[in-house]
Amino acid sequence: MERKIVVLIAFFIITVSCSSDDDENGNIIDRNPITNNQKSLGTSSHDLLSDDTFKSMVIEVAYVQGYEPSATTINNLVSFLNERLNKPLGINVVKTPIISPGKTTFSNQDIIAIEDANRTKYNTSNQIAVWAFFVDGDSDGNTTNSYVLGTSYRNTSFVIYEKTVQGLSDSPFEPNRSLLETTVVEHEFAHLLGLTNLGAKMQTNHEDAEHPKHCNVESCLMYWESESGNSIGNMISGGTIPKLDAQCIADLRANGGK
Repeated sequence: MERKIVVLIAFFIITVSCSSDDDENGNIIDRNPITNNQKSLGTSSHDLLSDDTFKSMVIEVAYVQGYEPSATTINNLVSFLNERLNKPLGINVVKTPIISPGKTTFSNQDIIAIEDANRTKYNTSNQIAVWAFFVDGDSDGNTTNSYVLGTSYRNTSFVIYEKTVQGLSDSPFEPNRSLLETTVVEHEFAHLLGLTNLGAKMQTNHEDAEHPKHCNVESCLMYWESESGNSIGNMISGGTIPKLDAQCIADLRANGGK
């Protein structure tokens, strides 16, 4: 089998501070509520994990027709989140089909522009919103022997390069599509939750010094090699999704999670 290297990139955005005001409860809020979902990656870790402010979550799954994630992947994600998040009023998934952007490759700025033009769910007083986009193209960061499968790029936003995922799955010697899809989705969502050392403070030092923002435990969902083509195949070859290790779970619990 041809060796294929898959790299998932966490894209960091520095946002310009916005003017704010007080709501009727004395809480500080942005005058433009959309900007609450346009902040730097990792900054909403506590809000996503805890029920201090947001008692529920809505995940807007946007996709181009033919590139919708499987029902198994969505169910796996919700189960994963229910294990780690304190959202007593529940986690809801809404699907938003969008028209194909008509491109074959996408830059990070392309993905941001698509979100800004199509996103419909934003934070409300007690519900936090997440945007998950499944695009019908490849990342412009791909090379002849490496592929970007997903990117977390804002505090509540990530993209899955579904065309690439489909091209690397469901063929002989390749992983089951839902298994690969779930692994990538959960990995990217865990970056939104603050892993590793990305908003959820480490309780012990387990960040991989050579691969920042990833765990140094080889079997962990957040280990960097879970992002490489042959290695992710090895990790899920038994038909199971990699799990968070005890140190990552400790980080989430210390920041408001379960």
